[in-house]
Amino acid sequence: QLKEAALALAAEAERTAPGPGLMRLQAAHFLTEEDGPGRSRRLAANADHLTGRDNAERALLTLRAFDAMLRGENAEVIVDLCERALVDGHPARGLGWTDAEWGFELPTLLGITYAFTDRLDRAEELFGEAVRAFEISGWSGAHLAFAHTLLGLVHRRRGRLAEAEGFLREGLRLADRVGSGLPVHWDAACLLIDTLLARGRVPEARKVADQYDFGLPYPSAMVLPDAPCVRGRLLLAEGRTKEAVTELEAAGRSLEPRGRFNGIWGPWAGDLARALADEDPGRAAQLANTARVHAERFGTETAIGEALRCVALFAPQEEAVHLLGEAVRHLEASPSGYEFAQALVDYGIATRSPRELARAHKLATACGAEGLAARAQQARASIRSTE
Repeated sequence: QLKEAALALAAEAERTAPGPGLMRLQAAHFLTEEDGPGRSRRLAANADHLTGRDNAERALLTLRAFDAMLRGENAEVIVDLCERALVDGHPARGLGWTDAEWGFELPTLLGITYAFTDRLDRAEELFGEAVRAFEISGWSGAHLAFAHTLLGLVHRRRGRLAEAEGFLREGLRLADRVGSGLPVHWDAACLLIDTLLARGRVPEARKVADQYDFGLPYPSAMVLPDAPCVRGRLLLAEGRTKEAVTELEAAGRSLEPRGRFNGIWGPWAGDLARALADEDPGRAAQLANTARVHAERFGTETAIGEALRCVALFAPQEEAVHLLGEAVRHLEASPSGYEFAQALVDYGIATRSPRELARAHKLATACGAEGLAARAQQARASIRSTE
């Protein structure tokens, strides 16, 4: 009942004098309020000047950083907000994983924000602390399931796909012991489907989607990453292009009015551009170029590299080769091993380079991306057969 909770908090905040108590109510209100540009503006106005001197300030800084990450604001600014929300790189006393005062949501949001701003070492450290804290406290249910899911997220973003799959399946196993239809089921299933698609295991991804009813109606709680985007990616991988277009267009209509332009969290635009490449190349190219603008604003190596890889699909051959070379450069500097391997495959095919394709095959294999490794191998064999 998030709407009712937000209204109750807003009413109480109106009666509260300025100070830490009001700031705590504001943080709780932002946590439950429906998101949108207005909420983001108020959150920025309340948090950007804070130094993190107490837990109420740290809570607001955390929420501001997470919101800015979803919006695709400058990643360096976002990371600075995260750092101000921590004490010596760790959650403050009272804001830890098992502290009852604020709950585990705030360190969770910090770790997720780090994960989507290419600071995977920081995210992995936080989520490792979560597993240890929950195990020590004897929390073996949904909390521990979520901690495994969060570590799965880190491994997925690193391109350690086999390891990601292991953590995510364990997260689902732990969640299944608690019940069904929990928020953690949605998060773990969404990430597992995305990971299996990256591995090239489309039928397994479909099996997970069917087992956990992954589709409409989506839950009111946020799903990690954006659920309609992942379902659209699944439909596209299955060759159900028209359905994928419908799903991805709906994702865009949902995310854009709320100001969510982070193309790594919600990759609808790039996938929609690929889905429309044959049917409507003009619109597809426009989508890809707009996604590039948002990626450059966000500024992470992963976001820029992924955007350039998509734009290259719609560029003349010479320009496409240059764009793919730039994508490789950015993604090689990122922590995103799978996306780097994808860019290497595309670049090797565009340049007809057996050397680059051999390098791509080795990296894809190390990532556990069997489908991508096979594509690199087939492209290399095809080039050599025509030499």
